[in-house]
Amino acid sequence: MIAIVVSRADEASEHVGERLLDRVDWERTVDESRPDAAGGGDVYVHDPFELRTFDDLHLELDDAAEAFSTTPGLLAFASRHSGDTGPLLTAHFTGNFGPAEYGGDDDALATAAPGAQAALVDSFVEYAPEGYEVGMECTHHGPSAVGCPSLFVELGSGETEWRDPDGASAVAKAILDLAALAESGNERSDGERSVMGERSVMGERSGSERSVTGDRTVVGFGGGHYVPRFERVVRETPWTVGHVAADWGLDAMGDPGEHRGVLDRAFEASDAEHALVEGTRPDLEAVVEDLGYRVVSETWLREVADRDLEAVAAVEDELGSVADGVRFGDRRRWTAGDADDWVTRALPDALVETARSVDADRTRTVVETETVAFQTRNGGSQVQGRAAFPDADAYDALVDALVDVVAEDYDAVRRDGDRVVASKEAFDPRRAHQEGVPEGPKFGRLAGGEAVTVDGDRVRPEDVTTHREDVFEI
Repeated sequence: MIAIVVSRADEASEHVGERLLDRVDWERTVDESRPDAAGGGDVYVHDPFELRTFDDLHLELDDAAEAFSTTPGLLAFASRHSGDTGPLLTAHFTGNFGPAEYGGDDDALATAAPGAQAALVDSFVEYAPEGYEVGMECTHHGPSAVGCPSLFVELGSGETEWRDPDGASAVAKAILDLAALAESGNERSDGERSVMGERSVMGERSGSERSVTGDRTVVGFGGGHYVPRFERVVRETPWTVGHVAADWGLDAMGDPGEHRGVLDRAFEASDAEHALVEGTRPDLEAVVEDLGYRVVSETWLREVADRDLEAVAAVEDELGSVADGVRFGDRRRWTAGDADDWVTRALPDALVETARSVDADRTRTVVETETVAFQTRNGGSQVQGRAAFPDADAYDALVDALVDVVAEDYDAVRRDGDRVVASKEAFDPRRAHQEGVPEGPKFGRLAGGEAVTVDGDRVRPEDVTTHREDVFEI
């Protein structure tokens, strides 16, 4: 069940609630066991949703899940957003990395719902009225105890937007899209996004692209109140983001070493095992690593994408880390369980480099197509070193594909045992000089295959060519 909380103290929340009730048919019941101010009275049910209204502002509603008929798998606070950001649809989790200035408890974090946030961002992008931005925020304000995974779903950022029927409708539609979490537990109705993960309270992963909790979620540290970097991760990779401690939140928290508990809680509440840190915070990173979590880069997240993480670990043990220049290929059917079948071999670097000089993009595609992973240098731009292949046949396929690339620049290319032999008739500058051709336009025309006349003598391209044979060990 997905719980929806509407607050009578929040004008935008009431308007979103009205749009929710207008969009679908709800069954109205009356709960006389609770005061109307605390979620009793009129209750609206539309499977899998249950909507209740409270008098207090959301950030003051501790243990809101207790008001619902069953413990929700997810609770959405339909809320206003206040700020100087202009029209904005946004989502965030709640709690405090330091002192509780606006609800909740000190150093306490509510259980996050990373998959729901990712799905909401997708829906916001689809439904946002003209002129509205879409965003995510850091973790801030209460409540820090909800009773189930939860998040704020907000319409902002001032009275004009709070009263905007189009903005309220966009938020309502995004909330209703969350029904896909309960319907399948795996994918959105459009099939594009996996919205729940392996240890989710609402379903099991079934091989879809986005795992949203546990092994495919990061906790964010650093940056401002709005979190464009972490939003980029959510929108552009299969990873989701749980709690985010902005710079000001970390400053309020104080020495990371003295607040290991709240840092550990950020990972527990996000069901995450990885951290993404914006900026330079070595002391924080040291504590995070000591707690047993891994600090990774955005490049690592993009490279790993939806690959099997045990396989990724095996590759990094064998070839080195992404930070060292390792990049991943397209042979994703290989997993850690197939470790006896995969092979690591040195790449034919000279052949790769020659192919790269012929067609760099095609060469990179060839390497990515046939490998599980490969080493690079120059910031990942130049393939060189060793690579992991799912089998020996993949290495042979790589060589054959590289031969095809090199063949564009040679007259003949052949495989000869453990060698590739490439030959061509090539312009020989030394012979051109011997024929008296001066540096300049004539030299260029001759190199381009055009005969020229020098001091009354005709010099043909074949007069200044030489047979060249290059041998590449494979």
